[in-house]
Amino acid sequence: MPPARSAAASSAALRVFITGASSGIGRALAEHYAASGAQLGLVARRPALLHELSARWPGQVREYPLDVTDAAALRAAAADFVAGVGVPDVVIANAGVSVGTLTEHAADLDAIRHVMDVNYFGMAASFSPFIAGMRRAAGGRLVGIASLAGIRGLPGAEAYCASKAAAISYLESLRLELRDSGIRVLTICPGYIQTPMTEANPFPMPFLLAADDAAARIARLIERGSSYSVVPWQMAIVGKLLRLLPNAVYDRLFAAAPRKPRQQERR
Repeated sequence: MPPARSAAASSAALRVFITGASSGIGRALAEHYAASGAQLGLVARRPALLHELSARWPGQVREYPLDVTDAAALRAAAADFVAGVGVPDVVIANAGVSVGTLTEHAADLDAIRHVMDVNYFGMAASFSPFIAGMRRAAGGRLVGIASLAGIRGLPGAEAYCASKAAAISYLESLRLELRDSGIRVLTICPGYIQTPMTEANPFPMPFLLAADDAAARIARLIERGSSYSVVPWQMAIVGKLLRLLPNAVYDRLFAAAPRKPRQQERR
């Protein structure tokens, strides 16, 4: 279900801009909104996968093969989308990467920086070009895909957990900044979703959702406009419990938790 729109905009197709659209949650969201007739701006690093979506939904997709760490390229993509389609009703900053990291290994420092650049800076770079136009329109929704991994740190996931914690705090700050602008800022924290990113997880994943199921739920949350949501809702209870655990108890429970392999361990 698409988000509610103003009466002036209700007669036109919904305009949605999505990063990380080539696979996982981003692709599932693109398919979901395309099926409802939306006009889409899709960003990803893999042109062939973007072209597949464009061919599947002819006339509805504008392709932007770029990396979200390239702010200038994102600004050019945003300008093209606004010129050709209009100011988006929804911008979904979904692009993200995950890899096991250990600070003790100097070789992992580049991976730590890259994860932060994509998951945190890339989110800000995705929103930045659209805010002025949304302010003028006095509406629109900026949706950040964070993660429950941002609630507390996990062993071997310094970069990913830190990047998602940064995203959650960033989105809260942005929500306050834009409070009186008519722009809604939404934080979505998925739990475990069946995507290429989670395939390498060597541990049980409770309440695992298929990507298309997750996309449908996320779209409903975007329509509802809640400032902070967890998908699926059961994981919200898990997140609240983790927040309440004293450090001594949390450390005993999670210090030996299985960790995602480092890049060097995947080779």
